[in-house]
Amino acid sequence: MTYGLGVFGVICFGATLPITRLALQDFSPTFITFARAGVAAFLAFSVLKFHAKPLHHPDNWQIFLGGLFVIFGFPGFMAMAMKTVSAAHGGVILSFLPLLTALLARIFAGESPSVRFWILSLTGGTIVALYILFSAEDSGSKGITAGDLWLLIAGASAAAGYVIFGKLSRETPGWEIISRALVLNLPLVLPGIWLFYEPRFLNAGFVGITSLIYLGIFSMFLGFFAWNVALARGGIARIGQLQLLQTFITIAFAALLVGESVDGLTLGTALLITIVVTFTRKF
Repeated sequence: MTYGLGVFGVICFGATLPITRLALQDFSPTFITFARAGVAAFLAFSVLKFHAKPLHHPDNWQIFLGGLFVIFGFPGFMAMAMKTVSAAHGGVILSFLPLLTALLARIFAGESPSVRFWILSLTGGTIVALYILFSAEDSGSKGITAGDLWLLIAGASAAAGYVIFGKLSRETPGWEIISRALVLNLPLVLPGIWLFYEPRFLNAGFVGITSLIYLGIFSMFLGFFAWNVALARGGIARIGQLQLLQTFITIAFAALLVGESVDGLTLGTALLITIVVTFTRKF
């Protein structure tokens, strides 16, 4: 059940990169960041009201901080990256997330994975590093690009948010944590929507609007419902390794939704990472 919740969250997150590329056809990266949070915050407020949860919570400041990372940090930097790199490429780069999540969980959440776990996690991180160095974008350039840097910063933001939410979800239900984070960040979300709105957005097509709604409902809200619960029950470091599977999921959605071609290097890297996550579950 715990791993099932984690996988559901990863599937929701895995579609985020290609669907963001679809949303970028009609909206700017900054508007997408705030608008998707606005959609999710509306749902979050409704859920809290339905359960008669007061706005006050002893961990509100930590919840707010975690929200900054996952509501603004990850989506914003990721959307910037999607302007210059493919979704499939981005999926592979973000597969360093589990290693960083495990490291932060060790430092801030008191988790102590085994030595074999760390060896496998470092193996996954090394595979990603090699992919960055040897992969080629459509332009023919190799090595680290601006898009890669945006993705690395986005991943660091996500890892920090996951650790904060995972730790808090040990005492407070995961659905409540993400709901509170969204509501607490509304004072930043609403001005951001107004500030980055452009009149041309009224001409957005069905695909762009649908993509934006998906990002708010699934990537920003329901995915975290399941993910936070899984982190609390299964351990932040161990469940975090499931995000290595997100690479393969992102590649599949990129091919299906955006029509991206997947080269042998990208597919091979994804398969290697999938093998690594299979073994990390045992440690």
